[in-house]
Amino acid sequence: QAEEELKAAWSQQLQEMEHRELLLRSDVQRAGEQLESFKSQVMQACSPSAAGSTGESVTEQQVIEKVRQICDENQQSQEREKSLQEELSSRLTKEREMSANIEVLKNSLQELQ
Repeated sequence: QAEEELKAAWSQQLQEMEHRELLLRSDVQRAGEQLESFKSQVMQACSPSAAGSTGESVTEQQVIEKVRQICDENQQSQEREKSLQEELSSRLTKEREMSANIEVLKNSLQELQ
């Protein structure tokens, strides 16, 4: 009887393991599908023409390259913005100096009159 109970317990454990394996396989498949969907969404957001509209799946390398390209463009934009801010700041400073000089000139002219 102990042997029968052991076999039953073993059989139950085996069934549970098989069930877990099926669940894991399903999870892995779902994760793969989600990854493919995410890659396609990234590519479509980055460049609709490169998004695998021909039905081909987007490769990880394509996604990586597109993300790198976007990062590079973002960095260049930030550097350009910083440069323009500095230029604007410089021009505003010069404009304030000119305004102050004009005021001094106006006051001097009024005193002369």
